Amino acid sequence: MTSGFLIAWLVVAIVVTVLDYLVPSWITRSTGGSRAAARGTLVGMILGIIFFPPWGMIFGSFLGALVAEVVFNGRDVAGSLKPAFGSFLGFLLSTGLKLTASGVMFFYIIKFL
Repeated sequence: MTSGFLIAWLVVAIVVTVLDYLVPSWITRSTGGSRAAARGTLVGMILGIIFFPPWGMIFGSFLGALVAEVVFNGRDVAGSLKPAFGSFLGFLLSTGLKLTASGVMFFYIIKFL
């Protein structure tokens, strides 16, 4: 493996890690969530991974968006479910992106052995 190859994968890993936290918030906003719901998604993911790993990260994004919509925007729970499910979908998409990048990295590591 060349140093350029390793640096390229370092950049890919950094980008995927950053997107892992930003995609759920972006999808939450895209599904009608407020800025508070997008922030709630991020806070829920971080608190979830700290206190209840790994399931806390999965459900923390959903609960963070739901609670933020209800508390900070005064929406009812039924109206807050769409942005909350959007945050969960965003989590699934970001996880898929991470798994794809990891699979490609694994392929190249095996190829260079």
